[in-house]
Amino acid sequence: MRKGFVVSTFSGSLSVAMILAAGLLLRAASPTPGPSGYHIIKTVSVPGDTGWDYLYVDAGARRVYISHGDHTVVMDADTYAIVGDIPDTKGVHGIAIASDLGRGFTSDGASNEVTIFDLKTLKTIGTVKTDVNPDAILYEPVTKRVFTFNGGRRNASGGKNSTAINASDGTVLGTIDMGGKPEFSAADGKGFVYTNNEDTSELYHLDAKNLKVLDHWPLAPCKSPSGLAIDPKNRRLFSVCDEKVMSVTDADTGKVVANPTICDGPDAAGYDPATGYVFASCGDGILTVIHQDSADKYTVVENVPTKKTARTMGLDLKTHTIFLPSAEFDPPAPGERRGKMKPGSFAIVVVGK
Repeated sequence: MRKGFVVSTFSGSLSVAMILAAGLLLRAASPTPGPSGYHIIKTVSVPGDTGWDYLYVDAGARRVYISHGDHTVVMDADTYAIVGDIPDTKGVHGIAIASDLGRGFTSDGASNEVTIFDLKTLKTIGTVKTDVNPDAILYEPVTKRVFTFNGGRRNASGGKNSTAINASDGTVLGTIDMGGKPEFSAADGKGFVYTNNEDTSELYHLDAKNLKVLDHWPLAPCKSPSGLAIDPKNRRLFSVCDEKVMSVTDADTGKVVANPTICDGPDAAGYDPATGYVFASCGDGILTVIHQDSADKYTVVENVPTKKTARTMGLDLKTHTIFLPSAEFDPPAPGERRGKMKPGSFAIVVVGK
């Protein structure tokens, strides 16, 4: 019998002292998180052989918005059926949803504009001009403004800034200089916006009301950050970077507090407050699942196989399911980065428990 454990002589059961001692031992030990249980549960074919970029899950309305070349595909988040399409979103990168206004927005990189659409009918309401190549797009609910993050184009002027738009009427309110190519963005629900700067490997902290840069924090050892997610409660931001690095940053001080190792070739991140999981999706066909042990401590739980090219993702906060666009490609010709997409190969990989 272990020291400190006392057995009752009249009932054969553990005494109160023994139970309390066992409880203290359990609390002293910090159990290692077990496997997440995530795996591929379905692969859904989507018609069309054009490229893609961001994917957005509207958990409340049960819709998944998929950027797909010159249009935006809408999928049911529960049945995975295609339920609609938003046409003429030329070179679409991202989707933002303003549920309180009944409006959605796409960043159309090829036409340097935002398409505004009705959430119920999916019909286009209007378009708004931005700077060059609007890429990431975000709805900030406190100011009720939409921000596009304009990447510009290689060897050309323009872009590398953010366009602020009044979500209610489509009025352009101003432009924020980013000093480099902005990538994914996140809002904290208090009127502040954060975005990764791919060129400078920094995290930008923006004032959504006054349209100005408050801080730009270095993310070292992170290089070329792309995907970004936020934990508003613990005030933590998750940037995925080259060389298998995730930088976890304090949203108030800009201090990098952790650098868990992730998969190779990341493009998106996600955070699920209900489970405490942080995700990174990568082009090597891996989804890294990380457990948030505390605000400053993170444990890699597992690397879940998905599919090559499944670099970006959307997280359904209701079902905890993850949607990842992917496709198959022919071998690249000499001097090309990527070969031609194989016809009929574009699909959404659904990962869940």
